[in-house]
Amino acid sequence: MITIEVNGRPIPAEKGEMLLTALRRAGIKVPTLCHIDGLNATGACRMCVVEVEGQRGLTPSCAFPVADGMKVHTHSPRAVTARKTIVELLLANHPDDCLYCNRNGNCRLQYLAEELGVRQRRFAGDRTRHHIDASSPSIVRDPGKCILCGKCVRVCEEVQRVAAIDFIGRGSKTKIGTAFDEGLNVSSCVNCGQCIAVCPTGALSEQSQVKEVLDALNDPNKIVVVQHAPAVSVTLGEEFGMAPGADVIGVMTAALRRLGFDRVFDTGFTADLTIMEEGSELVHRLTNGGRLPMLTSCSPGWIKFVETQYPDFIDNLSTCKSPQQMMGAITKTYFAEREGLNPTRIYSVSIMPCTAKKFEAGRPEMGRDGLADVDAVLTTRELASLIRMAGLNLRDLPPDTADTPFGERTTAGKLFGASGGVMEAAIRTAHYLVTGRELGDLKVESVRGFDGVKEARVQVGDLNLGVAVASGLGNASRLLDQIRAGRSDLHFIEVMTCPGGCIGGGGQPIGANADAVRARMQKLYAIDADESVRVSHHNEAVQRLYAEFLGAPLGEKSHHLLHTHYAERGVVS
Repeated sequence: MITIEVNGRPIPAEKGEMLLTALRRAGIKVPTLCHIDGLNATGACRMCVVEVEGQRGLTPSCAFPVADGMKVHTHSPRAVTARKTIVELLLANHPDDCLYCNRNGNCRLQYLAEELGVRQRRFAGDRTRHHIDASSPSIVRDPGKCILCGKCVRVCEEVQRVAAIDFIGRGSKTKIGTAFDEGLNVSSCVNCGQCIAVCPTGALSEQSQVKEVLDALNDPNKIVVVQHAPAVSVTLGEEFGMAPGADVIGVMTAALRRLGFDRVFDTGFTADLTIMEEGSELVHRLTNGGRLPMLTSCSPGWIKFVETQYPDFIDNLSTCKSPQQMMGAITKTYFAEREGLNPTRIYSVSIMPCTAKKFEAGRPEMGRDGLADVDAVLTTRELASLIRMAGLNLRDLPPDTADTPFGERTTAGKLFGASGGVMEAAIRTAHYLVTGRELGDLKVESVRGFDGVKEARVQVGDLNLGVAVASGLGNASRLLDQIRAGRSDLHFIEVMTCPGGCIGGGGQPIGANADAVRARMQKLYAIDADESVRVSHHNEAVQRLYAEFLGAPLGEKSHHLLHTHYAERGVVS
C-alpha cells in the first residue's frame, strides 16, 4: 500500500491501481460516462478528469495509475468546468425529448446535467440526424441519443465476444453501428440486451410490448395468462425502492391480478419440467452414446450465439425448449383442454429478466399450426412500468399466490435464475434418475457463485460426471474453443448468456451494480435453503402433468410439445 493526498487529506492506495479505483474506495465521488468496472479503462469520455500536481493538463482518473505521494484535486474549478463543458457539448447534439424518453429520470446524461448545474444551452448548431433502428425483435437503437461513450461496443465485444456493433465513420461522422450499417436484425446480435444495461442514455432500449399486452387485457374475448421467471421476483422490488434481493413474489402476484391477468403462473414450474426432460436427455445420451458434452438450451441468446458462431456444436445443444416456451406450450394444450378453451382465445404473456426472450418467443419453431407458444414478453422493467401505469404500489398490496397447477415449483426450479442453478437442479435429478437415490448433499457448492467459468466432478452412480458452468458468452466461447481443440473430460455444460445468469439479464433494472446482482443471487440460495421441496422430480404438479397428459419424459407427446431443433444461421459480419 502507498499513500496519496486527495483534496488535502491522505488516503491509502494500492500500488499500480488506477486513481479512480482508489478514489472510489475512499468514498470520493468522481463522475464517469465511459467507465465499466472490470474492463480496462479507455479514458474516452474525460468526465473523470482531475488535477494532479506536476501533470500538464487534466488527467483522466480512470486510466492514470497512482504513485506514492501523488497530490490530487478532484473538484478544482478547472476540473468541474471541464466536466460541465463536456456535458454541454453532448447536449448540444442531443434530442430535447426527455419527457418522452424511456430513460427519463434514469439517464446518466440527465443526472450529470443536474449535478453540474447545466441550466442553459451555450452551444448551438445543426444537429446530426439519425434513423431509429427498430428492426430487431428485442432491441431498439436510437443513434440520435448516442453520446459515443463506447460502453455498448465494449460489453458486446469484450464481455460477450459477439461484436455486433462498433464505431463506424470518421470525425464528426462517427457513430455506432453494425457491419455495413445494416439493421440489427441481420447482424450477429444475439439479443442479450447487455448493451442496454450499460447504456447511459436512451440510445438503446428493449422493443416494448406493453401496448400489445394492455390491448389483450382489455379484450373481453381473450383469456390472458402470465408467467414470471425465477429471477424477476428477487429483482422487481428494486424498481420500487426496495433493497436488492428482496423477494416480492407475493405482492408481485397480487399486482398481476390487479392488472387483469386471468391466470398467474410461475415459470419455476416449467423449470422443474425442463429438468425432468433435460435430465432424462442427459442420462439417455450418457447411456446410449449420444453427442457430448450436452449443452443447456434455456438461454436464447446463447442458442443464437451457437447458431451463428459455433454451428458445429448445434447437435450438442439439448433439444429441450426453455421453461418460458414449455409453459407457453402446455398452457395452449393441457391448460386449454382442461379449461375447455379454444387455444386461439388464450393470450400468453411472460415476464422475463431477458430481452432475448422476445426473440425466442418469435422463433417459428416455438409453436404449432401457426399458434405461438408465447404471444408477448415483458421485461422486468416493462412490468414495473405497467404496475406504475395502473397506480399500484407494491408496498401496499396484500400478498397472493400463483394459480395451480402451474404455480407450484420446487427450489430447484427457482435456482434457474442464477448462474449454476440449472446445473445444480439437473445434477440433483440426474443422480436420482440414475441411482434411484437422492444426492447426499443437495447443495452443489462448486457450481455456485460469480466466477465466469465453474467446473466440478460429480459422482453419479458409476459415472464420474464432468460438468462446467459458464456465464457471459465470452466465457462460454473460451470453453467451446477448448473443446474444439480436443478437450474431452466434460459431459454437461450450462451456459447463461448474461454474466451472473438471469439475475443480471438485459431486461433487469438499469444501473444495478455488482453488489445488487450478488444480493439477488444470495436470495435465490436462501430460498433454496429455507424451503422443503428442493428437487424437481418431487414436484407433485409436474408428476400429475406426466400422469394425466404427457406420459413420460422424452415420450412422444413431451417430445412434440417440449422439444425443438436449431439450425445454422448466416450473419453479416
